[in-house]
Amino acid sequence: MQKRIMITDSHCHLASGRFTDEERAGIIRNAVDAGVHRMVTLATCLGDVQKNLDLANDQHVRAAIGIHPCDVHSAPDDALEILSQHVSDPRVCAIGETGLDYFHPAPDGWSEASFRKRQQDFLRQHFELAAKAGLNVVIHTRDKEGAASFEDALAIYGEFSEKVRAVFHCFISGWDLAERVLAKGGLVSFGGVATFKKAELVKETVKRCPAGSFMLETDSPYLAPVPMRGKRNEPAFTMHTARAISDQRGEAMEDLAAHTEDAVVKFFRK
Repeated sequence: MQKRIMITDSHCHLASGRFTDEERAGIIRNAVDAGVHRMVTLATCLGDVQKNLDLANDQHVRAAIGIHPCDVHSAPDDALEILSQHVSDPRVCAIGETGLDYFHPAPDGWSEASFRKRQQDFLRQHFELAAKAGLNVVIHTRDKEGAASFEDALAIYGEFSEKVRAVFHCFISGWDLAERVLAKGGLVSFGGVATFKKAELVKETVKRCPAGSFMLETDSPYLAPVPMRGKRNEPAFTMHTARAISDQRGEAMEDLAAHTEDAVVKFFRK
């Protein structure tokens, strides 16, 4: 009998308001039935930390806790102190989602410079918390053009890379940037964008990443992969991305699952 392939959705948002309370258990069950036996659900603000922790009571789900860069303006100055109260919880497997977002405009009352500085300050605080807790960090970067958020996030990561590993999630850039993350001991993770017809840049990166240097994700409920593009994304769809990446790399699904699972186990607290 052939062994069933099992993979991890290393980045999803099960506490998102796009999923109702009544359907979340079914969404987790659908994922497990599809072969996605482990999910990491990420908090993006203080308000959804407890909901993510509650979801992590399921044997297949663990939580990461953090403040998304688009939420730093509404977070209190002591937000990371509040998060620190949860780091010893065994349901917490990483710090994040944190990072830098230069795509969205500064909110009312903030200049671009002041908003970016607050994001950078919060990112450093996330790294400091991770270093104290013995956890790793999940990073979001996004730009309208260029790679300024990536460059700034990578520089901040460099200040902590001897103590903490980081994953640059939903990676859609070229190999030249991915290689710099890996050189610092970090990882990248690939989601639905890697299945898009015109995403040649990230597909080339997928091919060049060494085994063990990347993970798979959905970022659900966003960015559903082909053939589910346009629908609400969910963890079960990680399998579509895995099959596409397996084909792009000319690699058996069994081998892809083996080394991405190894990367997951090494990155996230068991």
